[in-house]
Amino acid sequence: MRSRLAAKIPGFLLTRLRRLWLSLVPIVQCSIAAGLAWWIAADVVHHHQPFFAPIAAVVSLGISLAKRWRRSVELIGGVIIGIVVGDVGISILGGGGWQITVVVAIAMSIAVFLDQGLMMPIQASSSAVLIATLISPGVSSFGRVIDALIGGIVGLVVVAFVPVNPARRARRDAAHILATLRDLSADLADALRRQDEDGIYRVLAAARGTQGSIDSLRADVTAGREVSRLSPVHWSSRKRIQRIGATADPIDNAVRNFRVICRRALGVTQRGVAVESEIVDLVGDLQVGFETLREMMMAEPGGSPDQADASRVLRSIVRKARTSLADSVEDLSEAAMLAELRSLLVDMLMIAGLKRSSALAQLHRNR
Repeated sequence: MRSRLAAKIPGFLLTRLRRLWLSLVPIVQCSIAAGLAWWIAADVVHHHQPFFAPIAAVVSLGISLAKRWRRSVELIGGVIIGIVVGDVGISILGGGGWQITVVVAIAMSIAVFLDQGLMMPIQASSSAVLIATLISPGVSSFGRVIDALIGGIVGLVVVAFVPVNPARRARRDAAHILATLRDLSADLADALRRQDEDGIYRVLAAARGTQGSIDSLRADVTAGREVSRLSPVHWSSRKRIQRIGATADPIDNAVRNFRVICRRALGVTQRGVAVESEIVDLVGDLQVGFETLREMMMAEPGGSPDQADASRVLRSIVRKARTSLADSVEDLSEAAMLAELRSLLVDMLMIAGLKRSSALAQLHRNR
């Protein structure tokens, strides 16, 4: 039912709806944190117009789930630097254009010296400008520091008690990449059988377009680790997010190796050489391996298929990837393509939980 409904929605709208759906939890977190920070600063601490508190809460959280702890520290540190430099600078130099130039330069220099992040210099400079332009000389701006502290701390508290599931987004990212490789493996095998140069090029172009998904996987793994440390609700998820995180590099390497295989296949086909049927069949078998890995990634703890099940499926494919297949090839690129296929199978075994040494041992048993 859901898939039929999605098929009726234009692609550009579906992409935007999916982006909104994935951002709903961060939006809710930012909204709650902004309102709570304002309430604490205005009604509990009794600051007049404490706009820094909700701003700090929203900036420290943001839509991205990764590195929120670092963003909070950078934001609070930048605000403190900017306020102190702005206060001291304007009290000594007075107000004006060149004075703003000086305090911004000093504030940003101190922030860059203290931290390599991007947020601290920006917050330091903007806070210095705010103090230099909106706060009258002699008026204490210490309350702005308190507001920044309130906003940053409230943001982290909201993350801890209104958390996103730390493993769900990361495993969905991984499953999406594996599903893409599954489909592209089938398309590549079909194009090789038909010696369809354009078809192979389309597969290569699609494989090159997966970098954004890989970046999302890495970001969500980082965010998941952070949430599992901050949130008591998800302390039990630490081991699972650690296992998912361990697959990020092998998945990235698998995509890279698949792209190389596509380039080899394209070169062979452009020269009018038909790839050996056994090698083409091996490419087609990758579809089964990637689908098993995708199912493993989405399975609940203790569910099936698990890592052992996936390893068994992959070993059956490894047994077909004998180096002797290269003995009868007509083109050196075919031999290189087989070598890349064997390397890709190592990556797949590592996604299934094997160490690299164990994965290579599996391959060496089937020469």
